[in-house]
This record gives sequence, structure tokens and C-alpha cells, in this order.
Amino acid sequence: MIYLLLLFNIVLLVAGQVCFKIGLGQVGGLHLNNVAETFFSPWILLGLLLYVAATVAWFAVLSRLSLSIAYPLQSLSYVLGVLAAAWIFHEAVSPVRWLGVLVILVGVALIAQS
Repeated sequence: MIYLLLLFNIVLLVAGQVCFKIGLGQVGGLHLNNVAETFFSPWILLGLLLYVAATVAWFAVLSRLSLSIAYPLQSLSYVLGVLAAAWIFHEAVSPVRWLGVLVILVGVALIAQS
């Protein structure tokens, strides 16, 4: 059950980042003259809400799981982030980046078995 909650936390974090990316794209990026517009963008606000929910889930995870296990497992958010970037934003992911994703997955597998 706790690992499902950790997975939920990871999904919320990545969904928040996707919302931030969409929101920043809609306002043309963050600049000194559009800070308020950026902050109040619906996508940015949704991303912040998802981050709040992710933090609540993270608190629940930390209250039940060792930080030395939970925090490294949360690195799956990097893997999911790369997948989201490639799939949603059609970003090019080089073979070296895919190798990095594989290294993260191997590390997560090792930690999960400990």
C-alpha cells in the first residue's frame, strides 16, 4: 500500500511539471514583466495544486517508510518526466539520455530489493 502511495506521489509530481511546462508555454515563459500573469495561469495553478497534493502524499510516505528507501525510489519521477517530455511535448531524447534512464531504473531495482 505504501508503495502505491509513493507511486501516486511520483505521478502527481510529474503531472505538476507537465502543467508548469504547458502554462509557461502559454504565457511565453517567465519574465520580469509577466510574473503575476504566469503565477495566475490556470495551468500553473493546477501544477501548484498537484504539488501540494504530492507533498501530502510524500508526508504519508515518509511517516511509514525509511527516507533512505523512499527518496531514491522517488527518482522514478525523472524516468516518468523523460517519458512525458517525449510523449506529450515531442521532445527529442538522445540515446545517452535513455541510457541515463536505464541507469536510474537499475538503481531503483537495486534499492527496491534491499
